[in-house]
Amino acid sequence: MATIFIDGEAGTTGLQIREKLADASGITLASLAPEARKDPEAKRKLYGEVEVVILCLPDEAAKEAAKLIDEMGDKAPRVIDASSAHRVADGWTYGMPELIAGHEQAVAVARKVTNPGCHATGAIALLRPLTDAGLLPKDAPVSIASVSGYSGGGKAMIEAYETGKAPAFELYALGLEHKHMPEIQRQSGLTIRPIFVPSVGNFRQGMLVSVPLHLDHLPGKPKLADVKAVYDAHYAGRKHFRVFGSAENARLEPEALNGTNDIEIHVFANETRRQAVLVARFDNLGKGASGAAVQNLMLMLGR
Repeated sequence: MATIFIDGEAGTTGLQIREKLADASGITLASLAPEARKDPEAKRKLYGEVEVVILCLPDEAAKEAAKLIDEMGDKAPRVIDASSAHRVADGWTYGMPELIAGHEQAVAVARKVTNPGCHATGAIALLRPLTDAGLLPKDAPVSIASVSGYSGGGKAMIEAYETGKAPAFELYALGLEHKHMPEIQRQSGLTIRPIFVPSVGNFRQGMLVSVPLHLDHLPGKPKLADVKAVYDAHYAGRKHFRVFGSAENARLEPEALNGTNDIEIHVFANETRRQAVLVARFDNLGKGASGAAVQNLMLMLGR
């Protein structure tokens, strides 16, 4: 029996993690009374009584919690941080088991795991296999577009959409300094910082991340089948990944995988025009947040 504490269980990600773990065999969920949730001593005491702490906190609070855990030395619990506070920090294992061959074992034995961001999950899932295979040069100039449901935007955005005050669709982070960019560049294998344009739509959850490519500007001038083959090889045997390739006109909507921890990789190409677009579809609250945290937790518990 493993005891888990979700620090920040009242937030969107924390609530979903708690829901996913509620009926999990061999897991007990610990809690703090609401009045004690910001009390460092109460936290420290509970941290010492559990096997794993999952941080679902704002970045600064997550840093404070991680410091408390570090100060506990060999009595410290293992930790998964679902915030963006430690995604490029030294000493933390990036919590994307499918990143490279064998990385799931690195997650399984890690003391400190940092959950990927939702936009970053899709971007890295599309880019890392191509840079590792040499199909996409590491110094290639890359553009990434992403649309997410509003549930990933925090309490203010959720309230704005659910009370009808928000627009149907909006681009944001147009200063090109989105907080997911450092992890995207580090984990994608790119040496040139991509241009990233995120957006949010008037739907609660779901996500599409896309990357356009000029095929004749890539080494070997690959065809659709060549690109798909890289993904087929990289994600072979990965239960949460499915790969599709098509030269047909198609449409993708973002909500198809809601409620799952699955992710689809789509390769669309116009062979005549020698252009392609790569798309990752998944649930921004599933594989992009709570689902990924639970997947990492199960690896850490040897399940």
